[in-house]
Amino acid sequence: MTRDTTWLKELLLRRQSGYSLEQPFYTSPLIFNYDMEQLFFREWLYVIPACQLPRHGSYFSYSLGPYRVLIVRGKDDTIRAFHNTCRHRGSMLCQQDQGQMARIVCPYHQWTYELDGRLLWARDMPSDFDLPQHGLKAINCRDLNGLVYICLADEAPDFEAFSQLAAPYLQVHDLQNARVAHTSTIVEKANWKLVWENNRECYHCESNHPSLCRSFPLDPEVAGVRPDGSTPERLQAHFTRCEDAGVPAQFRIDEDGQYRLARMPLQGNAVSYTLDGEAGVKRPLGHVGLPDAGTLMKFHYPSTWGHFLPDQSMTFRVTPIGPMETAVTTTWLVHKDAVEGVDYDLDRLTTVWLHTNDEDRVVVENNQRGIESPAYVPGPYSPEQESGVSQFVDWYCERLRTGQPMSQIAIHQS
Repeated sequence: MTRDTTWLKELLLRRQSGYSLEQPFYTSPLIFNYDMEQLFFREWLYVIPACQLPRHGSYFSYSLGPYRVLIVRGKDDTIRAFHNTCRHRGSMLCQQDQGQMARIVCPYHQWTYELDGRLLWARDMPSDFDLPQHGLKAINCRDLNGLVYICLADEAPDFEAFSQLAAPYLQVHDLQNARVAHTSTIVEKANWKLVWENNRECYHCESNHPSLCRSFPLDPEVAGVRPDGSTPERLQAHFTRCEDAGVPAQFRIDEDGQYRLARMPLQGNAVSYTLDGEAGVKRPLGHVGLPDAGTLMKFHYPSTWGHFLPDQSMTFRVTPIGPMETAVTTTWLVHKDAVEGVDYDLDRLTTVWLHTNDEDRVVVENNQRGIESPAYVPGPYSPEQESGVSQFVDWYCERLRTGQPMSQIAIHQS
């Protein structure tokens, strides 16, 4: 173990559960690089809803650290992911964020690939040049009921346990028959863990989120995780009512706490995330039998959380940019046949979470600035209000403790 990673191990060993992390976890380039290598370059990551690739040849380009990823829907309707780099001299193949193409053509020397990654044509190469040996490098890719996940590792961790748990919850939302109504990306000048910590509690909501609090419940059990895994009676009654109607709702979390699903009630009589609490879309998305079923709240560390409701769904993607900079992308989904101006008003649909995201940006950036002070020391989490934050930080620290040795890439980048 190098001197730098020995220092990180010492920080982890002296970390006190139930308290925020020490300053370097939120500021150090070394720890940021370790986070990227141990988590974002090895775990399954949500990238886009599958409906963002509506036709054969639809593609999306995604950047994460030094990686350039190309996600494309093939002629066989399968969504695949590739490294967005030509097998000739490495040029980026697709430079636009998204678009449509018949084939993948390198703009540099026009090497041409099929949508499934096979190299079809390479101009002026020798007669014995082996085309099949120079196809695009594939990236692990899965379509989970309309949510596209990738894994950059050569050997991806198991996805089946999560898939089998999540599939029944997502099926009733029929995301394969959705379309993107709106996408928003904001950059928060803060470490990615602070973005997650803020998401995992509503301790801050009443004083910071006036729009959201019209529909999102302030009950700390909604965002929290009880250490013993139990469910309070008031929430169990909602779960039972939903499941009696054929809508999966029961609280589920995996053994190491990486992902959780639960269908939570909304505030009062609200049925959706709108300022008046009424449905934001007249045409339902999916076949959730109860208009007041609330929101399926799903998180999957380290890249995504989401809200799935009877009328609409929203996905959130976390993309670290640097030690103190994180992009958060929100995508609103509606039924593919829902017509803007007829079935929904876009401003009304998006106002609550546009407000909430910007308000979260302000509080998270303020949190980052305070942590940068030499006077900062880790403070205690509220057991009642911040159990979800404690659960996330415990998961994160355990992953770093059990991580593999840091590669030379990470060390050199520090």
